[in-house]
Amino acid sequence: MNIQEKFSADPNRYDTMHYRRCGNSGVKLPMIALGLWHNFGDAADLTNGRSILRKAFDKGITHFDLANNYGPPYGSAETNFGRIFKEDFKPYRDELFISSKAGYDMWLGPYGNFGSRKYLIASCDQSLKRMGLDYVDVFYHHRPDLETPLEETMGALDHLVRSGKALYVGISNYDAQRTRESAAILKDLGTPFLVHQPRYNMFDRWVEGGLLNALEDTGIGSVVFSPLQQGLLTNKYLKGIPQDSRAANSIYLSEDRITPEILNKVKKLNALAEERKQSLAQMAIAWLLKDKRVTSVLVGVSRLSQLQDNIDALNNLDFSEEELTTIETILQS
Repeated sequence: MNIQEKFSADPNRYDTMHYRRCGNSGVKLPMIALGLWHNFGDAADLTNGRSILRKAFDKGITHFDLANNYGPPYGSAETNFGRIFKEDFKPYRDELFISSKAGYDMWLGPYGNFGSRKYLIASCDQSLKRMGLDYVDVFYHHRPDLETPLEETMGALDHLVRSGKALYVGISNYDAQRTRESAAILKDLGTPFLVHQPRYNMFDRWVEGGLLNALEDTGIGSVVFSPLQQGLLTNKYLKGIPQDSRAANSIYLSEDRITPEILNKVKKLNALAEERKQSLAQMAIAWLLKDKRVTSVLVGVSRLSQLQDNIDALNNLDFSEEELTTIETILQS
């Protein structure tokens, strides 16, 4: 990573960002949050990554989201973020909301995965060391583990708060029922259960089957990930599959998933976005934020222009009934 000039944050950084209260808590989060899943591993251009983080903070994005195994290789996104944090963001620590997670494969052996107390506590310790932090603002269990008692997993999250390693806890990818059960356990423990992080976008609406209602009933916020379905809900694939695209290079969006039927829907959605004077990505983000149960939309970007485009979604969050009906018709066709 090239050494750049000393970072001094824009004094007007809070003037234009929109913030939304996270559930029933005292925490307000920016309606656009920055995820470091891609573009911060050891193979990434960290000068570019550093520019993205700086630009995000200058635009009022206070929430940076990581996980233990983000990279590749595992751990490298946290390590690289830690370097950038030390050089650029340490004076602003109390203005930042930094999250990490554990739950997926991280290290060899029986204790490097899933939801045991041993794995979660050790993983949080490792994450804090990699990032050079005393605590994270929220620590998530990254996925449900049906073989570990829920009381053990939630008890580990409670321990992290009581030991000062996390201010709040969260869960990710849990269904509605296990979310309610987790909320009940954490309430009994007196643990600040802040947020759920589910996948949600126009093409993946599973959260509407009960999870959003569970979050509303329990007073938990949500930070939704994959809002653009790995780039499908952009104009990137309207004329084919670029060789440098995620569909051409990633297991998370394969070419065979971009069917003629899907492309037809994307083209119709793009036409509607143009009528709204938005990019398709902006409309897809705005569509998620129309529901107040969605606290924030988590975006991952590889270019400053993508970041700005995503932030500009906040310039038009209103939908007419006719537009919402049109979107439903397109998605159900």
